[in-house]
Amino acid sequence: MTAPHSPPASAAPRVNPLQRLWLRELGMERLWLRPAPQPQAAPAAMPQVPVPKQESPAATPQVAVSKQESPAPAMPARVGAVPARDAAAPPPASAVRPAGPGPGLRNGPPPKPAPKAEVVTDAAPAVIPVAEAVKNATLDELREQVVACTACGLCGGRRHAVFGHGGQPTRWLVVGEAPGEQEDRQGQPFVGRSGQLLDSMLSAVGMSRERDVFIANVIKCRPPGNRNPKPEEIAACSPYLMRQIALLKPERILVLGRFAAQTLLGTDSTIGSLRGRVHQMKTEEGREIPVIVSYHPAYLLRSPAEKARAWQDLKLASRQL
Repeated sequence: MTAPHSPPASAAPRVNPLQRLWLRELGMERLWLRPAPQPQAAPAAMPQVPVPKQESPAATPQVAVSKQESPAPAMPARVGAVPARDAAAPPPASAVRPAGPGPGLRNGPPPKPAPKAEVVTDAAPAVIPVAEAVKNATLDELREQVVACTACGLCGGRRHAVFGHGGQPTRWLVVGEAPGEQEDRQGQPFVGRSGQLLDSMLSAVGMSRERDVFIANVIKCRPPGNRNPKPEEIAACSPYLMRQIALLKPERILVLGRFAAQTLLGTDSTIGSLRGRVHQMKTEEGREIPVIVSYHPAYLLRSPAEKARAWQDLKLASRQL
């Protein structure tokens, strides 16, 4: 029995017109009617030819390439910041260092740093207190010290320092308070109207500044405006007077004015309570000197009625001879 004839495998399947129309609508007409691919016969095996094994070339050393870091994100510029200098731009002249071997190219040990120059300052001279400076001074040396004295602020406004003047040997030492305007001009104690009155008073009891009376002041420089001496000015200047007393060795001391009396007698009593009697002043050598207190001639010029009491004081001093 003869087998039915089968269609060749390459033939496309038969479709009726309705199916074709339907396949066309679906867009599958070509895919459906395309003939199936025919299987291909495998090619004949080729004879295997042995290939000689080649030695692998020497491994090329791998050079490690450092991964380049991505640049940091740009930061916003600060107000007042100096813009960064371009890397390609040449450095400023101020930043160029002089050529020379660097630390790694220097031969031998590094040089020793240069020693710092010692700054030598003139030390301020030691200030010697007046009491120590005049301790062993002679009368001429004491005069020079008074002229050059700067122990208090009065030295800045003076014309002349008034050391004192009088006869030697000294019978009476007359001590006033401080120089006035005329004394500052001439450099002599008790000049002008008050000096003329004092000379007349001394002459009335047989004394003279040129022969046997030495006249000095507690303060050797004039206070501005003839004001009263300040305690610190008296403390700074009184050692000169004490040294004058030690050198002159007077028989009597006539003190004129409140500040002079309080300084020599070491008291704060008024002049009215101190005058009219004899006080004793003890020196460093242990010697006692009679001290008589009276009014200042400048006060007597302003108060003439007090001249009678001043005359009594002069007679009291004369009786002590």
